[in-house]
Amino acid sequence: FDPRTEEASRMRGETSSSNLKSRRFSFQNLHRHFKPFKSVNWSFNFSKLIIVVINSEETIGPEYEGRITFFPSNASLELRSLTLNDTGPYSVNIVQDGILPSGRTTLVIYEKVSIVLVTSSSTDLVEFNDSVSLSCSASGSSLSFLWLNGSSEVTASDRVQLTDGGSNLTIINVTRFDQGPFRCSVSNPVSTGTSDPVNLSISYGPENINLILSPPQGYFAVGSDISLTCSVGPIPHVQFNWFLNGDQQSDTGSELRLMNVNMSNSGNYSCQAFNSKTLRSQTSQPSTITVLGRFDLLLKCVIRAYIFD
Repeated sequence: FDPRTEEASRMRGETSSSNLKSRRFSFQNLHRHFKPFKSVNWSFNFSKLIIVVINSEETIGPEYEGRITFFPSNASLELRSLTLNDTGPYSVNIVQDGILPSGRTTLVIYEKVSIVLVTSSSTDLVEFNDSVSLSCSASGSSLSFLWLNGSSEVTASDRVQLTDGGSNLTIINVTRFDQGPFRCSVSNPVSTGTSDPVNLSISYGPENINLILSPPQGYFAVGSDISLTCSVGPIPHVQFNWFLNGDQQSDTGSELRLMNVNMSNSGNYSCQAFNSKTLRSQTSQPSTITVLGRFDLLLKCVIRAYIFD
């Protein structure tokens, strides 16, 4: 700790910092002085005595017994067993050859970040219906919080609120893109810690329903086998219902098989997908099936061939 350089440092507003893992910090005077100082007085917060040295006789403040080492060659001071209470201003006053140099600096102690945890108000949500709050906690001092969704930083928006210094994240009317994984990154000037990932289960749909007829033709002979498949993509919790001319059928499941059909199987078929989580449903466009007797089917084929010829 060099009073001449530290005075300039103080005027620039500079501070020194340390963390509790190191447990020690040295105030060093970079200027080596070979002639003993007449007196040196180190103090904390401008009033608490750390050490005073007069003609090589040392008096140490009671709170600093066993915690400091004084270096008389350059009036430097080492402080050990740091605690958060050691944060604050330090000053030194020296008397030597009629010169009274002095200096000040500020030491900031930080506790390392540890035990970063994220809790969620809910993890089972419905798209556009539900909101969720995530809370981040950690041990340490002077903490800053950053939220990540996957590898992207979460920032405030119309749907996203960051409160309590960024430690709380609230998402209004969640969408399927809010599933995560969410992580909370906590930092201070000497360390960083990140939580385990939290994933949200967000139910949505059904949507983009599609009815597929196989074989893909509108007319079938009596005795044919027909398959209808209802597709809505990989959405869980989906139940299917089938309709013929608007009347619900007893069949369920994503596939409807019509075996050995007759004319009574003719009509407009549609399927409906229902999501038991979102309580939403979607119905397909109807697909028309016409079952003809063999003579009617043959006549229709002849008529069609005549038209195209």
